[in-house]
Amino acid sequence: MGSIFDGSYEFPLMVLYRDALEHNIATMAAFARDHGLELAPHVKTHLSREIATRQLRAGAWGLTVATPRQARAARGFGASRIILANQVMDPAGLAWIRRELDADPGFELLSFVDSRESVDALPARPGARPYRVLVELGHAGGRAGCRTLEELLDLVGYVQAADGVEVAGVAGYEGALKTAEEVRGYLRRLQEAVEHLRVREPILTVGGSQWFDVIGRELVATQARIVLRSGAYVTHDDGYYRDRTPFNRIEGELKPALEIWAHVLSTPEPGLAVVGMGKRDAPYDEGLPVPRRPGVTVVKMLDQHTIVRGDLRVGELVAFGISHPCTAFDKWRSMPLIDGDYQVVETIRIEL
Repeated sequence: MGSIFDGSYEFPLMVLYRDALEHNIATMAAFARDHGLELAPHVKTHLSREIATRQLRAGAWGLTVATPRQARAARGFGASRIILANQVMDPAGLAWIRRELDADPGFELLSFVDSRESVDALPARPGARPYRVLVELGHAGGRAGCRTLEELLDLVGYVQAADGVEVAGVAGYEGALKTAEEVRGYLRRLQEAVEHLRVREPILTVGGSQWFDVIGRELVATQARIVLRSGAYVTHDDGYYRDRTPFNRIEGELKPALEIWAHVLSTPEPGLAVVGMGKRDAPYDEGLPVPRRPGVTVVKMLDQHTIVRGDLRVGELVAFGISHPCTAFDKWRSMPLIDGDYQVVETIRIEL
C-alpha cells in the first residue's frame, strides 16, 4: 500500500503503529489471564472494527461501550457480549436493544442501573428473555451510581420484584479516585455489595486504565466473575496515560501507538513556528501533543494551527505523539496502520 511519505496521503495525518497496537493488546490480554480477570475492553476509545476484532481474537470476554449507538457498532464488529457501561434512557436505543435480544438468543447485553427510574426505562417484557442489569455502586464526588450499600440493596430488591428485568451483578468505576488507598477502599465496598446479592455466578465489573494493577491484587479472592473494562491501553499515549499507567508501578509496558504528522507552515519569528495541525486534528483536552523532535515544545493549539518553539524550517514534516487517545480517534474517520518503516499495511476505519 506504499509509504505515508510517497505522496498518496494528505497532511496532517494521524497514523497508528501496528507493532505497538498488537503489543498493547497482547499485554493486557496476558495481564487479565494472569490475574484471573475477564477483559471487556471499552471500545469507545477507538470504535474501530479492525481494532475490536484484534481484541476479540486475543480473548476478550466481550466489548464495553457507553451508548446504544456504540453498542450497535460493537454488535457490527462481531461482539456477542456487550457491557453498556451507563444508565440508558434513549427510547430508540432501548428499542434496538430489545429487538437484538429477541432476535438472537446468543446475544448478551448488560447495562447499568442506579435508580428506580433507570430500571423503569428498560424495554423489559414479561415472558421475553429478561433484560440483565448491573447495579452500579459509586462513591462520593464520583460519577453515577448508588452512594451507599443500603441504596444499592434497595434497588436490587426493586429490580428483583420487576417483571422482565434480572440482576446480573454489580458495577463500579474507580478511575476518578486519586490514590491507591482510595481505590482499595472502594473495591472493598464493591466486593461487599456482590456478597449481599443472591445471584448465581454474579459479575463484578470495574473499569479504567489507571488502577488495574490494584484491581488485580484486591479482587482475586472474590467469588464473582471480575470483568475489567479498560480501553485506553489499546493505543496508550505520550502524555496522560504515559504518566498514569499501572505499568509505571508493575512489570511490563504499554507502547504509544498513535502519532500525527504535519508540515511547518511558517516561521514568523526566530525560534517560533506554526505547524499545520490544530484542535480539529489532535486531542488537547488532557494535554497537548508531544513533539517527537528534541528541542521542540508546543506553546498552544488553535483550530487549524499549533504554535511551537524550536529550530524548524518551513516545509518540514514534524511528528507528534498525542495525549488521551479517546479524543484522538474521534477526529478521524480512518487512519493508516503502519509498520516501523512507515509502510501502510492496513486502513483502520473509525465509526463516529
